[in-house]
Amino acid sequence: MKILFISQYFHPEVFKGNEIVFDFAKKGYEITVLTAKPNYPKGDFFKGYNFFNKREEVINGVKVLRSPVFPRKSGKTIPLALNYLSFIFFSYFTVLFRLKEKYDIVFVQQLSPATMALPGLWVKKRQKIPLVLWVLDLWPESIIATTRFKKGRLINYIDKLVRKIYAKSDIILVSSKSFKESITKKCESTKTIEYFPNWAEDVFVEVKESNLELPKLPEGFNIMFAGNVGDSQDFESILEATKNTKNENINWIIVGDGRRLSWLKGQIEERSLSNIFILGRYPLETMPHFFKKADAMLVSLRDIPVFGITVPAKIQAYMASGKIILGMINGEGNELINDSNCGYAVPAGDALSLSKKAILVSKLSEKEKRIMENNALSFYQNNFAKNKLFSQLDLLFKKLNKQN
Repeated sequence: MKILFISQYFHPEVFKGNEIVFDFAKKGYEITVLTAKPNYPKGDFFKGYNFFNKREEVINGVKVLRSPVFPRKSGKTIPLALNYLSFIFFSYFTVLFRLKEKYDIVFVQQLSPATMALPGLWVKKRQKIPLVLWVLDLWPESIIATTRFKKGRLINYIDKLVRKIYAKSDIILVSSKSFKESITKKCESTKTIEYFPNWAEDVFVEVKESNLELPKLPEGFNIMFAGNVGDSQDFESILEATKNTKNENINWIIVGDGRRLSWLKGQIEERSLSNIFILGRYPLETMPHFFKKADAMLVSLRDIPVFGITVPAKIQAYMASGKIILGMINGEGNELINDSNCGYAVPAGDALSLSKKAILVSKLSEKEKRIMENNALSFYQNNFAKNKLFSQLDLLFKKLNKQN
């Protein structure tokens, strides 16, 4: 079976779709990737890439067609808009002149921006093949939540565009069960929408021995946050929780970086917080070894409606590592942590409750901690194991191809 995989982001950028592509290629699928020149997350082209070169390459046996783009740079409005628009513009010509093969299915990994799905619509129309859309971010909800654009012509235009994308898709996969309600409102009630959640990367499931020298964690009960230090993660509330636990022998460890890192460092110094430590960014393959050193893991998102229907992928990574999870998050992510009995989740922005749960977890007996850790791993294996999810996707592709 021949599949065209479309996403603005692909290896060496780290996204879930990479694993689908390489795993399914090993299964015997003939996969071609249409993507952009890699420049996420730092905003500049990866080493060895520029605007003009490497328009076509083979990675792990997979043919990759790259459309030129303007790099996202700092991520501010104008360069980011140019980045998004340039992918659409140049991908149009890629679809017209560089796609020589006939495919059976076009599969789109739709992150931000949702417009990255447009080349998928063009291929579907030209080749008269089914389109599978994997929605990992809701538009225009995400724009409304994270930018100054709350309503008006731009939001209305994006809403109409997204409705068209949904309408033209044969099957829509959603990474969060809560996405279904939003998408259903934008398309026909007969549209096939299936739950296809995130999974943990292999490094968290098949942990290998490492000789890497990692920073030593301080004495005490260590709660670790791993990932992007951005606006969405609500570090204002995390700092409040840090302050509330400064006399409880609890440390808050930050592994990662992002646009708010310098602000965070300034706040730590300004507030004289001695129980929060920033370790910086480390490669993905080191994360299981960091997690092993931590007593509990932290996930947080702001109190914004769209985040209440979002499940951060780090929850699956934490579960696969068999870790206790503390969450300051609304909606489905909150329910996931509490229902699996692998930790405690409090409402988004509730720093006081997070502090209390942190203290509670720090005082659990070793037996109680082991029970929570086992619950995390068991829940992951039963609900998010990659082999189960990929088997589900494999059956979906075969069924769709047979119908076509």
